[in-house]
Amino acid sequence: MFVDVHAHLDDKAFDGDREQVLENIRAAGMLVVTAGSDVETSRFSVELARKYDFVYACVGVHPHEAGKAPKDYLEELKELAKDPKVLAIGEIGLDYYYEFSERRIQQKVFLEQLELAESLNLPVIIHDRDAHQDTLSILKKSSPRGLMHCYSGSLEMARELLKLGFYFSFGGVITFKNAKRPREVVSQLPLDKILLETDCPYLTPEPYRGKRNDPTKIPLIAQKLAELHQVSLQEVEDITYANFTKLFGLAADS
Repeated sequence: MFVDVHAHLDDKAFDGDREQVLENIRAAGMLVVTAGSDVETSRFSVELARKYDFVYACVGVHPHEAGKAPKDYLEELKELAKDPKVLAIGEIGLDYYYEFSERRIQQKVFLEQLELAESLNLPVIIHDRDAHQDTLSILKKSSPRGLMHCYSGSLEMARELLKLGFYFSFGGVITFKNAKRPREVVSQLPLDKILLETDCPYLTPEPYRGKRNDPTKIPLIAQKLAELHQVSLQEVEDITYANFTKLFGLAADS
C-alpha cells in the first residue's frame, strides 16, 4: 500500500473538512504519518492516530517553534511518545531560510530532541532548510537513525547521510518542472532508502500545483519516482512500503 510518511493533518487548511479528508485516505487504502510541529500539534497528531487505525504520529518541536518551546516541552513529548501509535520524534531540525527562531536556540532544541529520541529508542524526522552543513555536523555527532524529510540537500550530502543509515522522503517537488536538482538527487539514491511524502497541505504535485495538498496525491509522486528510476509504479509502492516498515520497526502488515 502507499504510505504518506509526512503530513500535517492538524493544519488549519483542513479545519473545514478534515474528517472527509481522512475518510478519503481510508478509502484509498493508505497509511499516513501526521507530524507535530510543537507540543500542541504533537498532541493533536497523537489524538488523530488514536482515532484512526490508518494514521500514525510523530511528536516534536519544529525549528520555527524552537524559540517558543515551553520549559517542560521534553517531558510533554516524552509522555506523548509512550503511545504505541507514535513512530518517531519529529519534525525536528534546523531552518536558516526563515530563522523564525535564533540559530543558537534552534540548535539547542534540536540537540535536546535528538537526545530524547535516543533515550526512547525512536527514529527522528529531520527538517533541514538552508542549514545543510550544521545539520550534517550535528547528525554525525549524534548518529541517530531516521528520515530526512523533504530532502533538499546535495547528492554529496546524501551520500554522507546514507553512511549514517538515513532514509530520505520526497514529495511533490520532484514533479515540478523547475526542480532539476531534487530529481537528480532522487534518481541517484537507492530505492531501498526512499519514502514518499506530501508535506500537505503544502507542495502539491503537478498537475494540481497551487491547490491544497493531501495524502491521496501520493500516487502522483510515486509515478514520478517510478519514471526517474525506470521501474513500475507497483515496484515503487512495494519498495516504499517495505522501507516504511523497516525504518519504523513495524510488521509488514501494519
